[in-house]
Amino acid sequence: MFKNLFSTIFGAAAIFAAIAAPVVAADVNEEKVRVCNSCHGPDGLPPSPTTPNIWGQQLNYLVKQMNDYRSGERKNSPIMSAIVRDVPQEDTGKIAAYYAAKSWPARQAAAAAPPPAAIADKIETCRACHAQNFQGGEQGPRLAGLSYEYLVASMRRFADDQRTNNADMPKLMKALTDSERDAVAKYLAGL
Repeated sequence: MFKNLFSTIFGAAAIFAAIAAPVVAADVNEEKVRVCNSCHGPDGLPPSPTTPNIWGQQLNYLVKQMNDYRSGERKNSPIMSAIVRDVPQEDTGKIAAYYAAKSWPARQAAAAAPPPAAIADKIETCRACHAQNFQGGEQGPRLAGLSYEYLVASMRRFADDQRTNNADMPKLMKALTDSERDAVAKYLAGL
């Protein structure tokens, strides 16, 4: 009896572990990310400053953005919407894990200065979701080291209600002036 009970429990545990196993980056081959790399960079550095770096970005954020492009919740890039529609849903997590497992590309930058006094309180508000060092976490994506061009454009889209796939960001970005958003983007890009 105990032998059968043990076998049943062990079998159930093995099945549960297989179902609940996290998606790992090894589940993606280079061919599946070739299209992604053409814009986001095969070395983690996008050729255009208006394209975000996705190497080392938060897994949950990458999955959300891909799903938002697929569903039409995020509309600011017709190219991304078209590409993601062709990605099988079961590959979304795998591709996100592939990029999340990569190291954020090193770049030569001066030591980050403290934020200008005029935006110090604005920066503190951002830390609530984007973490103390702006490297992201469960609440929000990494912002540190993204390009100034991408950051300022994203903040403007939130402020202008062109990007609405986050409930809090439009209100936060509308509370900032253009010059404050510009200063915040410059600060975050320099981290």
